[in-house]
Amino acid sequence: MKEKSYAVIGLGQFGMSVAETLAESDCDVLAIDAREENIQEIADKVTYAVRADVREPEVLRALGVQNVDVAVIAVAENMEASIMATMQAKELGVPYVLAKAMNVLHGKILEKIGADRVIYPEQSMGLRVARNLMSGGFLDVFELSTEFSMAEFPVPTEWIGKSLQELQLRESHDINIIAIKVGNDVEINLDPVKPLEADWHLIAIGKNKVLERLN
Repeated sequence: MKEKSYAVIGLGQFGMSVAETLAESDCDVLAIDAREENIQEIADKVTYAVRADVREPEVLRALGVQNVDVAVIAVAENMEASIMATMQAKELGVPYVLAKAMNVLHGKILEKIGADRVIYPEQSMGLRVARNLMSGGFLDVFELSTEFSMAEFPVPTEWIGKSLQELQLRESHDINIIAIKVGNDVEINLDPVKPLEADWHLIAIGKNKVLERLN
């Protein structure tokens, strides 16, 4: 299957992180920013890195953004650039445009002009930090939606020595174990009959209210 191609527009901390992560996963990444120092920093890591002012009409067409599958608009601090880039990407027919917003008003404008998804990174991180602080026995909690989360936690004492098949966690606790973490290694091909060990971590997906009860 063909890997998706991405355009990341705006190389602040958020955009740089997105572009580098996609590139590390061997995706085709076109990185665009108005600052030469940011382009130089990422040039060796992505497929293409181009210095351009996305407020200029037709600049994204000239750079070939119409050929990507996903455009990430990460220039939220400059609202004019954010809006222009989002409009151009949608007019060029990019199938999926994800745009970063600084506040609710900015987000509503981006939605009105066609952004497929608007994100608020600072708000999302704040929610995650708060959930982690309240999570008690969970080592990490990642909110997938308003209803579901993914949580990492040590194997509970009463589960040690038992297998996933024995525990039947989907039936007994309404959670799905999707991976087991041993040290820094994450195993997703789970052996349902292998006994769980005390130093393992489980990674589970479930409804927030169910995970809270489990915690």
